[in-house]
Amino acid sequence: MPIKTEELRRYYRVGGTTVRALDGVSLDIADGEYVTICGASGSGKSTLMNILGCLDVPTSGRYLLDGEEVPGLDDSRLSRIRGSRIGFVFQNFNLIPTLTARENVELPLMYRGVPRKQRYEAAMEALEQVGLSSRADHRPSEMSGGQQQRTAIARAIAARPSMILADEPCGNLDSRSGRVVCEILEALHLCGKTIIMITHDENAARRAERLIRIADGKIAHA
Repeated sequence: MPIKTEELRRYYRVGGTTVRALDGVSLDIADGEYVTICGASGSGKSTLMNILGCLDVPTSGRYLLDGEEVPGLDDSRLSRIRGSRIGFVFQNFNLIPTLTARENVELPLMYRGVPRKQRYEAAMEALEQVGLSSRADHRPSEMSGGQQQRTAIARAIAARPSMILADEPCGNLDSRSGRVVCEILEALHLCGKTIIMITHDENAARRAERLIRIADGKIAHA
């Protein structure tokens, strides 16, 4: 699922000041590529991820996802794109504490109306991919941080999206757990998925095929 942006801008008004979170970002990401977007806090990298993930809209500029102009799409179309074509992994895991690992993985599929048997099979297959099928009935409080993040990755891939967006996926993990998460993302890339990882971690960033640096809302290196 190729990505193309042209002069992407995202401005916010904070009090009487205009914040230029993104200020003319143009980039191309090929289908099946593994890219990291690296930058300091406040550089614009999370804003860029939110736009690439159809969670936010640019103030101006073009964003083409698989040849389709994203700005201007209605909410229902954006929701369908997020649900079927993009898997999200966040720094804070965003797991529901009262649900088991399998139930957390199944939840997005339930919202999409996937039948129970198919949900179960898809969740167990995804947990197997991340090495957690034996922990399927454990709740987040019964798992380590690394296991929780691997559960979040399983949730992201259960619907078999073509693209994974990972926002600081190792940010709350120790170095060993972070390496395991990076290895899982690399394995998903080898299976043909487009991986875009947002990070300030230089070691994690260098594991990708290509490193894009962003500073002050602009591409500093691509």
